[in-house]
Amino acid sequence: MLDRLIRLRQELHQHPELSQREMLTAQRIHSFVSAHQPSEIITKIGGEGLAVCYNFSELGPTVAIRCELDALPIKEENQMPYRSVVKGVSHKCGHDGHMAIVAGLSQWLKKQTFNKGKIVLLFQPAEEIGKGAYDMLQDEKFISLGIDYMFALHNIPGEKMHSIITMDESFSAEVISCSIRLEGYESHAAEPEKGISPAVALSKLVANLSQLNVPETDDKNYAVLTPVYMTMGEQAYGISPAHGEIHYTIRTWSAEPMAELRSSIQQKVETICKEEQLKFEIEWFEHFAAARNINSCNNLIRKAARASDFNLLERPHPFKFGEDFGWFSKQYKTAMFGLGAGVDTPSLHSRTYDFPDELIETGMKMFREIISRLLQS
Repeated sequence: MLDRLIRLRQELHQHPELSQREMLTAQRIHSFVSAHQPSEIITKIGGEGLAVCYNFSELGPTVAIRCELDALPIKEENQMPYRSVVKGVSHKCGHDGHMAIVAGLSQWLKKQTFNKGKIVLLFQPAEEIGKGAYDMLQDEKFISLGIDYMFALHNIPGEKMHSIITMDESFSAEVISCSIRLEGYESHAAEPEKGISPAVALSKLVANLSQLNVPETDDKNYAVLTPVYMTMGEQAYGISPAHGEIHYTIRTWSAEPMAELRSSIQQKVETICKEEQLKFEIEWFEHFAAARNINSCNNLIRKAARASDFNLLERPHPFKFGEDFGWFSKQYKTAMFGLGAGVDTPSLHSRTYDFPDELIETGMKMFREIISRLLQS
């Protein structure tokens, strides 16, 4: 059984697809799980999403186990036999491994005889751009599933292999990106005073927005504003430019301080642009809601880890990265846990990262224990 899942994981790794383009990935998953007698497979949910359902009884809870379909626009540098064959695209976050874990549950579920409840193996599209979970939530096919509980995991390089990582309140940060576009008007480079250049405003924005950082992770108002892109004008040396643009990724621990931070950013941009006589436009995108851990669900994860003799690590604060599982946590009883991927494993989103196949059985064992506790209680 495990050999088949490793082959599936490596096949998925070899054929990665970007967010909102996961058609062949979804087909591969569909083909694999179809062999294990699900009650129903629902396709095209919020894009290329799938729900693989095992119905045991109308009585009892509906439990969803969620994973992600998409890969990243990162060139594969590893030379293993199953390296990506898609130019500039690879599974550098471990979604191939997450899919293998959740698909593997179908091999177990077909043999179960629970007296109540329903299990949904949920394969979500477009996680990397923060849209997939939100789009699924808007889809009537998803709403009709009647989910009560939802669980997910994420592999965590840098932590001891097979360790289970939990934390109170939230698994991951609230994250959003924005672009700030400034517009003045051109003049001859010899007479910049006759135009309105965004140069000074851009420098003011970098300085002023940096003052909003609260980098202490134990502070409830934790905030990190990371400038990720900036441009102004063009390589035309006789022109003082009119256009400038700067992009940020912004993260906090929860939605409330994020709302306050966005307001502060808006005010600072307005003030600076008024001083420099510039027009401006702010656009917000790639929003990852904080992934909340409900206490009852978190406790199930802890019990499952202890029952399976896995090393349990308690974090004092969420992970700093974004994870769009947070959109589900706004409506359902949810929890995510980390799965240690090895102290020396390359970091997520690095060109040399590869999901460790030995984690597949660990992830499945955790989910089997969680499901059993919910449907046998």
